Amino acid sequence: MNEFLAEVAARTPAPGGGAVAAMAAASAAALVSMAARFSSSDEVAEAGDELRFRLVQLAADDAEAYKAVLATRGEARKEALRHATEVPRTIASTAAQVAQLAHGLVENGNRRLLGDARVAELLAEAASRAAAVLVEINTGEA
Repeated sequence: MNEFLAEVAARTPAPGGGAVAAMAAASAAALVSMAARFSSSDEVAEAGDELRFRLVQLAADDAEAYKAVLATRGEARKEALRHATEVPRTIASTAAQVAQLAHGLVENGNRRLLGDARVAELLAEAASRAAAVLVEINTGEA
């Protein structure tokens, strides 16, 4: 985690906001999995694990996609930007799935882990919104 945060803090354009949103959502997914395991909900725990792995990959994908935008010009840049916009769009939808799982645990999970489930829900919602804002900015809709 320290290595990732050091990369974000460095004077380089990537990883940036998309990767941070993905890792925030991955952290939320890890909380979902933990809270689900204490709630005897193996199916939700496994779903959280799958989403966490996907989000970690999306963080790397986002950084690479943005680097590709910076490395291209002309028509190739437009294609690279289109791809770079799809990654945060996927981060937003994946984070929303994490928020839904977390909400289920808030409603029906182990009450002793209500705080963890609620933090997961809020963090995933924020990550989803953050990634959606990046899409708006990159498409000129902001």
